[in-house]
Amino acid sequence: MTAFRMLLLLLASLVGAVGAGPTPFHHAFPVHDLNLARTFYGEVLGLAEGRSSDRWQDYSLGGNQIVCHLVSSDYRCPDFTNPVDGDEVPVPHFGLAMTVDEFHAFSQRLKEHGIKFIIEPHLRFKGEPGEQYTMFFKDPSGNNLEFKAMTHPENLFAAYKVKHAEHSDAKL
Repeated sequence: MTAFRMLLLLLASLVGAVGAGPTPFHHAFPVHDLNLARTFYGEVLGLAEGRSSDRWQDYSLGGNQIVCHLVSSDYRCPDFTNPVDGDEVPVPHFGLAMTVDEFHAFSQRLKEHGIKFIIEPHLRFKGEPGEQYTMFFKDPSGNNLEFKAMTHPENLFAAYKVKHAEHSDAKL
C-alpha cells in the first residue's frame, strides 16, 4: 500500500468517506411536549423532521441529528451562566454556527415568530479573531440554544486566549 493510499484511508476515517464532510454529531435532549417541540423545531426554526415515535423526534440541525426526548413535565435542567464578553451566557446550550447572512435572516425569522431572546442578536469579540454574531433563546421546554456566525469563518477554531471580565452574579 502506498503512502498516498494510506493517507487517503486515514482522511476517510476522519471524515466518514473520501469527499464527504465531517461526520455529523448526535445530540439528544429533554422536552415536555412533543407537539410544542414539533411546532418550535419544525415550524419556528424551520428544521426538517426525520424519524419519530410517540416518545421522541429527530431533526436535522445543519446536517446534524438532534433528538427531542419526551420527559415528565416536572423535569428541569438547572441553568448556570458564564460571563462571555459582557454577556451572562446560559450553560448548558447547543446550536449552530452559520454564515453571517444566514444568521441575520434567521434572527429576523425568530423575531417574526415572537421568540424572546435571553441574549439579543449582537456582535461580540469585536476586532478579535473570535469576532462573531450571536444570540441565545430557549425552546418551549427551557433548553438553551445559541446560534452564531463568525465574521471570519476560518477563525471558528482559532486558538487564542480570550480576556474576560470577572464573574458578577454568575451561578457556578
